[in-house]
Amino acid sequence: MARVLSVNVGRPRPISERLTSAIVKTPVEGRVRVEGVNLAGDDQADRSVHGGPDKAVYAYAREDTAFWEDITGADLPHGAFGENLTTEGLEVTGAIIGERWRIGTTVLEVCQPRFPCAKLGVRFGDLRMVRAFTKASRPGAYLRIVTEGELGAGDEITVLSRPDHGVTLQLTFDALLNDHALAAAALRAPELPGWLRGELAPYAASRAAATAS
Repeated sequence: MARVLSVNVGRPRPISERLTSAIVKTPVEGRVRVEGVNLAGDDQADRSVHGGPDKAVYAYAREDTAFWEDITGADLPHGAFGENLTTEGLEVTGAIIGERWRIGTTVLEVCQPRFPCAKLGVRFGDLRMVRAFTKASRPGAYLRIVTEGELGAGDEITVLSRPDHGVTLQLTFDALLNDHALAAAALRAPELPGWLRGELAPYAASRAAATAS
């Protein structure tokens, strides 16, 4: 059964002399309200690049965290990657852009992968983590809130619907950061946010022009 192992929230705090971030998340007990663009008790330090409707909730699979435990040799707690939802038994990296999950009384829609920034490196005490995260292509899922409600640790995750275009979070992540030749394929997903379509479009056009010539 796919389920939520932990619900994690955090407020902005200094994580270095120059950086403030809410990437440090800690598990909370009980039912948590999900509404607007956040979970209750959660926030983002810089809304220009974090949070908002297309990044309202971040989910990361415990299976992917286990991969990083093998790489780093560290015991990583729930929320280690700044995720709001630590999941188990669900293929998060392989989730289709636009698929919808029911968790508790909420409905959430897979919107886009997480793209790493320097704050991830600071969180792990190693700036090389940004490159390693990119190379590993295990981005986790940013989710839109379709139906507001409540959820909590232990809740089952039910996939309600899945678009047939087949564009996964991993493919989208790789198209932007690892293999621009995948850009045209990623653009098949109409649910991609506008900023991401704008980033991918030049790579797709360049590829098409090269093929035509």
